[in-house]
Amino acid sequence: MKFSFGKNWLSYSKVALDGSKIAAAREAFLSLTRGIQLRGARFLDVGFGQGLTLFFAAEAGADVYGIDVDPLCAEAIQATQRFFPSAPLPRIAIASILDEALVQAQQETGGFDVVHSWGVLHHTGDMAKAFRNTGALVRGGGFLIISIYNRHWTSPLWHGVKRIFNKLPRALQEGILLSLYPLFYLRARSLFGHAGELTDRGMDLRHDIRDWLGGYPYEYASPTEIQERFSELGFHLVRCELTRGFTGCNEFVFQKADSGDK
Repeated sequence: MKFSFGKNWLSYSKVALDGSKIAAAREAFLSLTRGIQLRGARFLDVGFGQGLTLFFAAEAGADVYGIDVDPLCAEAIQATQRFFPSAPLPRIAIASILDEALVQAQQETGGFDVVHSWGVLHHTGDMAKAFRNTGALVRGGGFLIISIYNRHWTSPLWHGVKRIFNKLPRALQEGILLSLYPLFYLRARSLFGHAGELTDRGMDLRHDIRDWLGGYPYEYASPTEIQERFSELGFHLVRCELTRGFTGCNEFVFQKADSGDK
């Protein structure tokens, strides 16, 4: 049982995306990648979704490539392209980061200087394997940028909510979304203040709610667990931005040890 992230992203790109959301998303991307040389870098986005990250990385001069397991994301990125009329469609593939053959093929091409995966690896159904495979695609000295749901005492409860939500008929799902919108609105206002946008990174509250309630498979980890796991994979932490929403995503920037490092 899996939630169709591609369907949600396609809807977002077609009906919610606009210039202000793109500006907010670009600002968040530049903040997340500060200090990382993108010009001339080979850049991989694991789970490209609506494609904004690929367009932003290409704007910065990177050679970009994206993979996503949901075929509808290929339609979503085409819908997003209308906001980047002078940019070519980024090179993408419909593929899973859990696919060992894919990982091996990309390793044989030399890997990537920067691998980005925002809010994706915890939805693969095997987060530990997704971590290993994603880390394996980073070149020595390269950077890994990920965000992972924070471990919180409510996390197991949300795991159950997501399973149940995905088993419901579409009409009932929509009814639940409408009934819970005021609660999520108040939560967003408490996090982002009484003025301005209700979400960060150029997101849209309605699509965010559907993503949150339906996002399954669903795993999570504490910041310490994430740091320990990637330390074992040969990475050191550059910086970490903790979520303000308890069960939201913690952001991590790691750098991989050079092959010559001891």
